[in-house]
Amino acid sequence: METQSPTEELLHAVEAYVEQYIQDQVDESYVYHNFQHTYAVVESATELARYYDLNERDQLVIQLAAWFHDTGYAQGWSDHEARSADLARAFLEKQGHDEELITDVRGAILATRMPQDPQTFIEKIIADADLSHLGGASYWDRCGRVRQEFALTRSMVMSDQEWIDFELGFMLSHEYHTEAAREIYGERKSKHVKQLYKRKEALYPDQTPSNLKELKQSKKKKQPKKIKKKDRRMEDDFKPGRGVETMYRATYRTHVNLSSIADNKANIMLSVNAIILSISAANLFPKLDNNSHLTIPTIILVGVCLASLFYAIQATRPKVTEGKSSLEDIKARRSNLLFFGNFYNMEIEDFHFGMMEMIRDEDFLYSSMTRDLYYLGVVLAQKYAFLRICYNIFLYGIIISVIAFILASMYNNQYVGSPGPGIFGF
Repeated sequence: METQSPTEELLHAVEAYVEQYIQDQVDESYVYHNFQHTYAVVESATELARYYDLNERDQLVIQLAAWFHDTGYAQGWSDHEARSADLARAFLEKQGHDEELITDVRGAILATRMPQDPQTFIEKIIADADLSHLGGASYWDRCGRVRQEFALTRSMVMSDQEWIDFELGFMLSHEYHTEAAREIYGERKSKHVKQLYKRKEALYPDQTPSNLKELKQSKKKKQPKKIKKKDRRMEDDFKPGRGVETMYRATYRTHVNLSSIADNKANIMLSVNAIILSISAANLFPKLDNNSHLTIPTIILVGVCLASLFYAIQATRPKVTEGKSSLEDIKARRSNLLFFGNFYNMEIEDFHFGMMEMIRDEDFLYSSMTRDLYYLGVVLAQKYAFLRICYNIFLYGIIISVIAFILASMYNNQYVGSPGPGIFGF
């Protein structure tokens, strides 16, 4: 078995420590500043360091700083860089490393503080690695996570226009500090800026400032004419805009209103039939002994009311579902967690995982909303089918009952003679 060098052993120990620390200490609402981000920064920092063929010690400093740079989020986002540097110092001191190495690692971590102002070459590499996603293939995923994290941890809820303006401002004010980062990430970052402009113009074509349009045109001139097939697919990958969101919002509102109308109609039938049965029980049933000719009409009336009650209750009776979606369904994007009936028996960890996956994946989110609308429609169709049967029974049943009472009274008057007091005492 091949033995590891002291440096490799240290880095493996640091990776295990940081992964466990972030998992245990950093709140899950930090959907961007998580271990996935830390691992990506380590990979980017390693790539930049290899580009310059740095010595082993400098590479070690860069990797250590990359691993520890966001551990300070355990106590929140404010001034997290200083806490990350202190945690790195405590860990390295415990491992018995010299003060010079610890000082360099701390300096590299503090160089990630915004706005970035790295002084040494190592600090510039770490600063560029920390924002490498701006020019990376995962930009849109990471961008969405940043927006979600701001909403969850800083109460910064932005509209689509506000977020695009924020991203454009950040992207346009940012510059990579090393030539390697500019070469590796610069071209794709420029394409992301172009895509942001496209989305801004698609949302609000008349509100795009002229100076931004001019800047966009200047960036277009700097881009090579030839665009790779993969990059062209990314540019054509368009996020659903306000029209789609309005459609979903209006459809949900319509479904909710129709469900409320159905419940109100069912409640009306429940109340009316309950009143008829109550009056019949109090005033009609005791008189049947002296008015036997009214027995059949009474049976018809009671049967109509009971049948109407049955279908009115069916229209409002809640449907009990399993209340549990499996992790396999969530990972396969088959689960709909937007309806409580699909998750009330789930563990909170599984439900949280599913919701985070939905937040991060727009296709999963819109697919879940579409399935939710479909099943809402199915339930509404059942409600209105039961209501239609209920109202038909009540309408035709009442007519038949009244006719039956009239015929029974006429028959009794003709063949039995003048009746006594009316069935309601008149």
